[in-house]
Amino acid sequence: MAKEYKSRVQDGAKANFHMFSELCKGCGLCIEKCPVKIITWSKELGVYGTPAVETTDQDKCIACGICQSVCPDCAIFIEKHPKK
Repeated sequence: MAKEYKSRVQDGAKANFHMFSELCKGCGLCIEKCPVKIITWSKELGVYGTPAVETTDQDKCIACGICQSVCPDCAIFIEKHPKK
C-alpha cells in the first residue's frame, strides 16, 4: 500500500501553495529561484529535521511554478486557479 502524504496549503489569489513537509529536505532551491521572493524557511521541520518552507504572502505569488519545478523532492505543488 502506498503512503499518502498530507500537504499544508497556503491559499493565494492566483494559486494555492501545497507544501509536503514530509518530503522536504530543506535544500532551499525554491527560496533561491522564486522570482517574487515570497518563499522563506518555516518553523515546521522537514524529513531530515531541517526547516521546510512556506510562503510569506501567497497573494503575491505569480503562479509561475518555478518552485515546483526546481524542487528535487517533489515537496511543492502549485495549484493554479482557472483564469476568469
